[in-house]
Amino acid sequence: MAKDIIKKAKNGTYHFRANLGYHPVTGKQIQKYRSGFSTKKAAKEAYSELLLSNNTEIEIKGAEKPSMLFQHYIEDIFLPWYKTQVKERTYDNRLPTVRRHFPFFYDFSVSDIEPIHVQNWQLNLSKKGYKPSYIRAVQGLFSVAMDRAIVLNLSEVNPSKIIGNVKKVKSKIDFWTKEEFEKVISCIYKEDYYQHFLFISLWLLFMSGMRIGEATALQWKDIDFDTGVLSIDKTLYYKNLENFSFVEPKTQASVRQIVLDKDTLNMLKQWKTIQQEVVQTGYVLSYNGFPTQKYTLSYAIERFSKMAGVHRIRLHALRHSHASLLIRMGENPLIIKDRLGHEDIETTLGTYGHLYPNSNFEVAHKLEGVLSYQAAEENKDTSPKNQFTVQYRKDNSNANDQK
Repeated sequence: MAKDIIKKAKNGTYHFRANLGYHPVTGKQIQKYRSGFSTKKAAKEAYSELLLSNNTEIEIKGAEKPSMLFQHYIEDIFLPWYKTQVKERTYDNRLPTVRRHFPFFYDFSVSDIEPIHVQNWQLNLSKKGYKPSYIRAVQGLFSVAMDRAIVLNLSEVNPSKIIGNVKKVKSKIDFWTKEEFEKVISCIYKEDYYQHFLFISLWLLFMSGMRIGEATALQWKDIDFDTGVLSIDKTLYYKNLENFSFVEPKTQASVRQIVLDKDTLNMLKQWKTIQQEVVQTGYVLSYNGFPTQKYTLSYAIERFSKMAGVHRIRLHALRHSHASLLIRMGENPLIIKDRLGHEDIETTLGTYGHLYPNSNFEVAHKLEGVLSYQAAEENKDTSPKNQFTVQYRKDNSNANDQK
């Protein structure tokens, strides 16, 4: 909500003064004052309702009704509604995107935003160096806002859909090869407690393909050391050290089991013993009793990749690295799909299909000599002859006679 709109009176109640635009005939600002609200939340709701009713009900005789500024619509109408439509972590992740890029339209009335403005916005984002995939995501969120504006009778069309989104460009998957990961992991000194924590964190992500939220939510009780099965049924929503909680996984397919190799199991056992001597915690990836944060591991990747002389990757790319390793080992895509927790095989092949560059050559090599036959010594075909094949046989017969 616009800053300082809701104010607190000396008697403890709340009040506000709403600016409802300008009279299209006189040019004077239209304002309305409301007071006596027992809570700030009630005042905010009344403020939002007033802004909305101003655009859907108030009519000025002989002129068009005043239009709502896009800034007021986003801050006071759209965002409160959008927060009720998505998961808390989704809202928190997308709010900075709205605050960063939507101000481009804040001085426009909602109904005055046209396709040309959206196109200029696209070009502006491209000039700033944002990737097409990111621009598509931002514009998709903008389209949701404009679709809602149409529902609320604040606009007649969605200019974003008219102009269309930027061209989709397939992103190149970045990852570490087995050899690159070995170089990085060899730079970490396990005799140091904190570095041992970093070692096991990067190792587990590389060898399991878990999403970072799944890994940070992992608890010791989720690992069966007898069978080697790691169970994933939750992910971690982390806002700050005082505000984190378990939430449902990304998709239904994300609830899965991963069988760990013996090397990883032995390393986890070793880490658990060392960890529990320092801090009693149920979290696997923890050195202080709290679940680790993404930037902690991202910073470790930055430091140790530089030390190893290996190109830096993003934290999520360790998941890609695991998939790349399995592909290199010749694993079936369906196995990779289940291990990564993809909902369908199309996602797996669409993401990692390009990592099979030599598969056609391998198939050709395997097909070599797979069939055996004995050539026919006489023609047993009595079917009608084609005029071209008849001529070919005559020519071939003459050639044989000349020999």
